[in-house]
Amino acid sequence: MKFRNKAAIRARELWMIAKGLVTTRHPVLAHIVPMRRCNLACTYCNEFDDFSPPVPLDDMLRRVDKLGELGTEVVTISGGEPTLHPELDEIIRRIRSHGMIAGLITNGYFLTPERIHRLNEAGLQHLQISIDNVKPDEVSKKSLKVLDGKLVNLSKHAEFFVNINSVIGSGIDNPEDAVQVASRAVALGFSTTLGIIHDGAGKLVPLSGGEKSVYERLREQGKTSYARFTGFREDLAQGKPHNWRCRAGGRYLYICEDGRVHLCSQQRGYPNNPIEDYTKDDLRREFNRPKSCARYCTIACVQIVGLFDNWRAPQKGEPYVSRKASSASPVVPIESKAEAQHQQV
Repeated sequence: MKFRNKAAIRARELWMIAKGLVTTRHPVLAHIVPMRRCNLACTYCNEFDDFSPPVPLDDMLRRVDKLGELGTEVVTISGGEPTLHPELDEIIRRIRSHGMIAGLITNGYFLTPERIHRLNEAGLQHLQISIDNVKPDEVSKKSLKVLDGKLVNLSKHAEFFVNINSVIGSGIDNPEDAVQVASRAVALGFSTTLGIIHDGAGKLVPLSGGEKSVYERLREQGKTSYARFTGFREDLAQGKPHNWRCRAGGRYLYICEDGRVHLCSQQRGYPNNPIEDYTKDDLRREFNRPKSCARYCTIACVQIVGLFDNWRAPQKGEPYVSRKASSASPVVPIESKAEAQHQQV
């Protein structure tokens, strides 16, 4: 892989970390959706449909501008499948114009050399693909067999960092595939992570014996090589509740295709304010508000953002209680006008 500005990207990341530790008054990470439609239909996914048009560019640029105004450090474009948006490059350029780190989550299907060069020119800094299996099956077509050529394209042409997320969990028939996916990613020079996914209803299912074996093997390799873990995955692997402080709505924002702020992809429907009307008071309220769904949360990016603040500022105030969750059912609910499906990040 070629890196035009590797040192500059790393320096910007260090600044993000330092600022995030010093002050709590800005979002660390925002996910923004320019396209709900996806070309795939993975059965565990609840973040796509097969009909939505792209969000108009002017709307996307205003939303990015507002994230810049709020002091957001990282903006990751997700979906649906964001590479279906005809003006994706302009959205990336706008993110970079505010000095924010620009990321992209994609299924990888459209990563031709020409498309990768356009992402380079737009200024993309990070890209992630989740690969669910070695061969496509009824659960997912995001397979190593289908995507290996795209990964080779990335290794030859990308000037941004690439992470390959292998997965185990609900609906994945061959957990051993995660080892092969991770090994191939490392061979091509990419970083890798391991995701524990929920089912199509957002429910966390404890890992089976075979899945736990794969998890342990990747965790051991991660001590010296490529898989990165934090404590919450240990609890998720056993189906246990995880004790942490979710800062979604404050330090992490999920902006849907309608331009509304939600806690995350699995808690759509609250607070449901337009991003253009979101204020510092909203950030502070949600930073402090405890969330009942946090105990069984499978959303890695929200958990990682939480590391900035788990050690400080105990949460207080009226808690957010999911309408679908209960103490007897570890469910991360979905409240969306199209309760359809997307990849776990």
